[in-house]
Amino acid sequence: MNVVVFGAGSLGSLVGGLLAREHDVTLVGRDPHVSAVREGGLRVSGAFEFTTSPSATTSVPDAADLAVVTVKAYDTPEAAAALVDCDLGSCLSLQNGMGNEATLAAQLECPVLAGTCTYGARLAEPGHVACTGVGEVALGPREGGSSTVADEVGVAFDDAGIETVVADDVHRRLWEKLAVNAGINATTALARVENGALVDGPGGDVAAASAREVARVAREQGVDLSDEPVVSRVASVAADTAANRSSMLQDVDSGSRTEVDAINGYVVDAAAGEAVPVNRTLTALVRAWERERGLR
Repeated sequence: MNVVVFGAGSLGSLVGGLLAREHDVTLVGRDPHVSAVREGGLRVSGAFEFTTSPSATTSVPDAADLAVVTVKAYDTPEAAAALVDCDLGSCLSLQNGMGNEATLAAQLECPVLAGTCTYGARLAEPGHVACTGVGEVALGPREGGSSTVADEVGVAFDDAGIETVVADDVHRRLWEKLAVNAGINATTALARVENGALVDGPGGDVAAASAREVARVAREQGVDLSDEPVVSRVASVAADTAANRSSMLQDVDSGSRTEVDAINGYVVDAAAGEAVPVNRTLTALVRAWERERGLR
């Protein structure tokens, strides 16, 4: 399969590198990373140890069987605009937050799949991505159910050695992932702690309360998501990734804009005036940090 990965940062480079072991992959990202990949290949370390040689560029190719989008949620409109002139067979979002698939589908003529990815990745240096944890990719039609396109993409990922599930309930899985991200990301970013600090104690209480709010809003949206399984999922992810710094904490560390609008902020908006005090507070505090640094 001919695959273009749009957003070759940490996760995009890891997914692209894994896919490149079996498929023809083009990484679309920024210099100096793409230049380093183009000149010396992509080194993958950590849970995997190999070097591969995908194409790497700062511009989108003319055609691809599949586009995998891994940009930050606030860059999704830019990704859609960049991909609109690419002749695509399908598109898969593996992004944080909610609403990305609708943004892509509004501009692209190809089928747009939704997905979640629990692999951990860190861009160690230009041309080198570290896998900080082996997880799973779940994908499927964004509206739910099954499709031939989803099955074909699932086979392509599986052939490349990526743990993959083709799911008919991907919308529910997106809400479950949102609950985990809403609990872990902003909490660790504001407290400046690694994920393991949320396994118990006051940080864990905040994360659990945030996740419960997400589950309640999901149920109001018609999604079957219970409180305690979501809280348990937050705790297990925090334990399994105890040494990791969440993506939002990494953004804060680097002085970059966060994805809070598509995570905790999305929960506040989706609640439509209903009380979600933990997510409202986390959103306001992260936005205050961004505003003081001229990031919003």
